[in-house]
Amino acid sequence: MKKLLLLLSLAAFSFSCNQKEVKNSDKQSIGNTNSLAVFIDDKLWIGEIGDTIRKKFAAPVDGLPQEEPLFTINQYPLHAFEGSLAKNRNILYIKKEARNDFNFSENQFGVPQNLIRISGNSTASIIGHLEKNAAEIIARMQQTEIEVTQNQIKASLMDDKKFRNKFNISLLVPKTFKVVLEKDKFLWLKQEIQTGNSSILIYQVPLHSIKKNDDAINNIVRARDSIGGLYIHGTTENSQMITEDSYSPYLINTTIGGLKAFQTKGNWELRNDTMSGPFINYSIIDAKNNRILVIEGFCYAPSTPQRDLMHELESIIKSISFL
Repeated sequence: MKKLLLLLSLAAFSFSCNQKEVKNSDKQSIGNTNSLAVFIDDKLWIGEIGDTIRKKFAAPVDGLPQEEPLFTINQYPLHAFEGSLAKNRNILYIKKEARNDFNFSENQFGVPQNLIRISGNSTASIIGHLEKNAAEIIARMQQTEIEVTQNQIKASLMDDKKFRNKFNISLLVPKTFKVVLEKDKFLWLKQEIQTGNSSILIYQVPLHSIKKNDDAINNIVRARDSIGGLYIHGTTENSQMITEDSYSPYLINTTIGGLKAFQTKGNWELRNDTMSGPFINYSIIDAKNNRILVIEGFCYAPSTPQRDLMHELESIIKSISFL
């Protein structure tokens, strides 16, 4: 009898767990990387409100060789907001009505999910909400996209022993990346893709080599061009990787892994060669270890969009943890 009760208890527990898994699975959000579902009446979409949405959320991504939008926008009428469409990961729901409101909610119909509801009794009031809150909305959506990509990466990780031993850091890197060059304080990881390849560089330079002043961008460019000259070359003579100088890279101050850093975005090229592409560089001020740790992602995929390739590299870099 006791054995029967135990079996029944285990079966009930198993059923409960399965039910919970189904529930969680049912609430899984949907959407391609960096996509945004906009629910809005067609009349508003083709007018000033739609123009404002496109201006803010489809603005060009900094540092790419060709123009690509921050988000790929899919527009739907308000009555379509139900079922699977309501499970989109990033949603703007905009309605012209008497109530004037801005509301942000998380994980309401899917997990993870950012749902922004905006209403107003005039075009001006709705645009006002968009103008005031667009930067915060974009930052939250981008952070969600980073976290989703990092969770996908966790499903198949390469061993991070080299990162720990060489640089005293941990990093989430997919197994598809392979070490192609290793030096004392330098590591080059590369992933082959159907249309080219993407790479991660990790190296360190002296703490004093990049100063917090107006010359920081020149110091960063000088450091990365020096590394390119030492280790990254094309097949022709004198074809090392350099920073494209046709326009200045984008530079912002940020934090990563709990430390202050410079984020630089721009384009690289091979001197005396035709190869080129975008890069994202984090120069991290690690005063505790008397160094600037540099982690850079770059890709070569001339025939395809590169926004999401660079997004994956940024997600890898932002997974850094200092040991």
